[in-house]
Amino acid sequence: MKELVEEIARALVDDPEQVSANEIVSQQSIVIELGVAKSDLGKIIGRKGQNVQAIRTILNAASGKTKKRIILELLE
Repeated sequence: MKELVEEIARALVDDPEQVSANEIVSQQSIVIELGVAKSDLGKIIGRKGQNVQAIRTILNAASGKTKKRIILELLE
């Protein structure tokens, strides 16, 4: 899942080298922390949060396979 989020984020931002993701696995959930450059944070969020919501929707669809809840957090 971490690689999926990184690949989507790299496609959206101007500085793909600054994209980093960290995956924290617990018993019932997976938390993915996504870090990007400050100038690219708006591109990840998108207008009215549409981009980040679309990424979360993709993760929720893929979470059926892992049977765990996947949470995406944006780091500043």
